[in-house]
Amino acid sequence: MIADPRAAGQDTEPIVYVIDDDESIRELLTWLMKREKLRVEAFGNAQSFLKAWRPNQPGCLVLDLFMPGMSGLDLQQYLNAHEVEVPVIFLSGRADVSRAVEAVKSGAFDFVEKPFDYKRIVALVRECLERDSRLRSEREQRRMLADRVAALTQREREVMDRVVAGQLNRVIAEELDISIKTVEAHRSHIMEKLGVSSLAELVQAVLEAKRVRPAAR
Repeated sequence: MIADPRAAGQDTEPIVYVIDDDESIRELLTWLMKREKLRVEAFGNAQSFLKAWRPNQPGCLVLDLFMPGMSGLDLQQYLNAHEVEVPVIFLSGRADVSRAVEAVKSGAFDFVEKPFDYKRIVALVRECLERDSRLRSEREQRRMLADRVAALTQREREVMDRVVAGQLNRVIAEELDISIKTVEAHRSHIMEKLGVSSLAELVQAVLEAKRVRPAAR
């Protein structure tokens, strides 16, 4: 079970989560990440990671594909099922093309065979952290838009839905039994509240707001 994100405040410093049942790999990656001045936490299995991890915590996963119990692929699919977005780098000590393809199709950032090149794994981790930061920023922008849409009055939402659907002011006025000037006033207020200046921006803002997912639990 994923730890409750409300149990502790969100830490803005990203963490590299190493999850591997091989202690020597955990120690090696922990040393390597610390050498690169990156914060790191290591776990011997997926279950212990899930108990400690907070979904709102920035970071990425360096995850062994084959582990006893819940495998790396099982963990990735579990996170996907809970709509948790976090970059994942898979590690494997044996070549398994079908599993690698399945992992990448499920959203893995990359797949690396052991023994791995130190420089490559560090570069991939940094790319993952940059990607996570960018995606979190985009999600925050969508949440802000969703909050602004939610703050609209019922009448403003009725007008907005019809504007986004492509209806003319005259048609909207007839459907809602209000004047065209009132429709125009509502449109102006809606665009001001959402921080947009054109119909195209309004449509894009509404579409982005609808992409907001419930908080992970």
